Amino acid sequence: MVSAWSRPYIKEIWATSDVFQSLIERQIGHQYTGESLPLRYVEFGNGHEKVINHSRSGSARSRIRHRDADWRSWNRQLGNRPRNGKLCRGGRSQEPDPTVSDKLINEIKEDNIMEFSKYFTSEPHIAGREMDLVQAEYVRDKWLEQGLDYADVVPYKVLLSYPQGKENRVELIDSAGDVVYGSAREEAILDESQERDDIVPPFNAYSGAGVEEGDLVYANFATVEDFFHLERDKGINLTDKIIIAKYGRIFRGDKAFNAMRVGAKGLIIYSDPADVAPSGSEGQTYPDGLYLPGSGVQRGSLFKDMMDPLTPGYPSTDYAYRIDESEAPLPRIPVHPIGYDDAKEFMSRMGGDEVDDDDWKGGLAITYRYGPGFGTADNDKSVRLNITTRNQLVYTYNVIGGIRGKVDVDKYVLLGNHRDAWVFGAIDPNSGSAVMMEVSRAYGKLVKQGWRPRRSIIFCSWGAEEFGLIGSNEWVEEFSKSLAARAVVYLNLDSALSGTYSFRASSTPHLFKAVFDATKKVSDPNSSDGSMTVYDNWSERFPKTPSDPQSLPRISDLGSGSDYAPFMVRVGVSSVDIRYVREESSYPMYHSVYETFHMVSTYYDPEFKIHATMARVWAEMVRNFADSLVVPMDCRDYAQRIADVLGDFKTQHSQRLTTNGVSLATLENAIQNLTAASSYFHNEIQDLESKRDPTAYRIANDKLIGFERTFIDPLGLPDRSTVRHTIFAPSSKNMYASSPFPGLNDALFDIDNVAPEEKDARWKEVKKEVARLTHAIESAAAYLDHFVITLHRGKQAG
Repeated sequence: MVSAWSRPYIKEIWATSDVFQSLIERQIGHQYTGESLPLRYVEFGNGHEKVINHSRSGSARSRIRHRDADWRSWNRQLGNRPRNGKLCRGGRSQEPDPTVSDKLINEIKEDNIMEFSKYFTSEPHIAGREMDLVQAEYVRDKWLEQGLDYADVVPYKVLLSYPQGKENRVELIDSAGDVVYGSAREEAILDESQERDDIVPPFNAYSGAGVEEGDLVYANFATVEDFFHLERDKGINLTDKIIIAKYGRIFRGDKAFNAMRVGAKGLIIYSDPADVAPSGSEGQTYPDGLYLPGSGVQRGSLFKDMMDPLTPGYPSTDYAYRIDESEAPLPRIPVHPIGYDDAKEFMSRMGGDEVDDDDWKGGLAITYRYGPGFGTADNDKSVRLNITTRNQLVYTYNVIGGIRGKVDVDKYVLLGNHRDAWVFGAIDPNSGSAVMMEVSRAYGKLVKQGWRPRRSIIFCSWGAEEFGLIGSNEWVEEFSKSLAARAVVYLNLDSALSGTYSFRASSTPHLFKAVFDATKKVSDPNSSDGSMTVYDNWSERFPKTPSDPQSLPRISDLGSGSDYAPFMVRVGVSSVDIRYVREESSYPMYHSVYETFHMVSTYYDPEFKIHATMARVWAEMVRNFADSLVVPMDCRDYAQRIADVLGDFKTQHSQRLTTNGVSLATLENAIQNLTAASSYFHNEIQDLESKRDPTAYRIANDKLIGFERTFIDPLGLPDRSTVRHTIFAPSSKNMYASSPFPGLNDALFDIDNVAPEEKDARWKEVKKEVARLTHAIESAAAYLDHFVITLHRGKQAG
């Protein structure tokens, strides 16, 4: 007699083995560790038992049986639907559940975010020290508890930098070398959270170590242009001088390298009260308000690149080859940050001419002077920098967790935030960390209830971001091939808020509409009755066109300064960075010891409404990219942004280019081709709904996802081989800022002032960069062409 389960019938299921494994484990109640699982076929018996086989033939190898299971539930979990007596391919053309968006938005709870914030900010947690691993393991364990399919701690051995004790100092010395005045070795204790021994004192990571003495010169923000002004306009010789400059305008590492280029032997950086405690803020410095007290100091890294300094281009695994530290592009001069109380003591004594540009003046109650050196009363004195900072090989830790998709399991929607902070990090980054933990909780709850996204969602908690985007970059380097083939988008939230004024976003252009759509679904925290959306407030306070009352909100281009950069400029993964911001510049307590839970909960977001708003916007963006039938990207917006960039570029450089025989005709023609190709491509996408062809959907989505990669040059930009995006990249003069057409703008920088013998070579470089840009844009246009390969060129510009 033949047993019941030996008389199977076959139903076809399309999914990958990891999806099968997830379903099997949920059926049998424990982890499956047997032989490899089948990719396509499942045999079912008479309803009492389930048999899973490797092949169409129904061979009995590696069978898993489970009684009283309904096979239809498996297909529902896989998103399959019956068609002509068979099952469809994983629901590839099935619309997403329209109720999920509201479920996610409504699930976000302010109280949960507050509790996560308390945890992350309860102790100092600089990267590479004990709390780095402790918090990484907390995130991993929470994600598994919340319902994510997997979560792992991923370590990297990297070069980080720390002060040795509390010896770093700036000193005013007399001719005998005796100290007349010395900067504070640590910030004043202003609340009980600071009363502990594990707070790292103010320092600039990767500073050169040593003792240097010299005359002081004031250099405003220490930009390239500021040094041009000192040398060319003021005739000041900067060789062997010690520079003092304000924080702001550009990345602090660029300040250090700018000082090195002019021959300075040291750099002091301070936060000017005009930026962090402006006129009118008296009595509102911390702990009585949100402005920086005179003892507050901004810590920060000086490393200009985004990677482990010793493993450029490759992941910093245990087996990695490491270059000598002397070969790494690190500062060679001592650099140290101080508070504005200390800055006043040095700058009030300075001699030389009074600054004659209001932009060079600040909020100190002094007369700002250039130097060099001190005035008559102190002309026997100089400045001494004593820096003991050392670099160390240590481990830092990423945490990677995920939810497997039900259809395109091999396509990844990534979202990320970094955990590490210079001290407590209540805004940067742990306002974002707390938000991410609540977003993961909301998604985990949906998974527990049986929902799965179409595409896989990957949560990323990064280590060592503050030192140079190190954790995220090493992971991108290690998995660059997988990300290039499978990543849909990377959605970054560094700090959830730095103010209470408005939402703000930076993005690659074809993601603009997705950002708009998410903000239209969420109420703004500034709305008293909930009727105003985040989009409404954003478009009113940061309009793209201020003169137009119907203007879209302004979205900035991406530069660097957070973890989206390695995804964008290394691999070409389309990216977004979001935050709720102040109307003015960055928040005053940035990277100081006073950036505490008390500061945030008292002066920024007492009810954590802004945090929750950012969680809802972020969660909705993730859902849209992970679950929409067609990935929400619009290449027409990218083509338009490139055309706008060219228009601005011509306004600035057209006459200079014409004079030197540089034509932009081929570049203009390439942009026209991209505009036409993107328009035609999106017309084809609009026709997909009527066809319901799963293959056509996959082709369209693959093109949308891969479009950004067409702008990646594998050779990299000139003198920046690991920065490969030809359209948008961090400025070589300010890592924080975006530089559209980066190679071309670098070739043109200060070209009118180069030596005559160098000009021909520089203009050849300009022509080369025009050709490189043209090729990248033509490649993007060709990529969007019909899926049949076209082996000819279109009409070329004459």
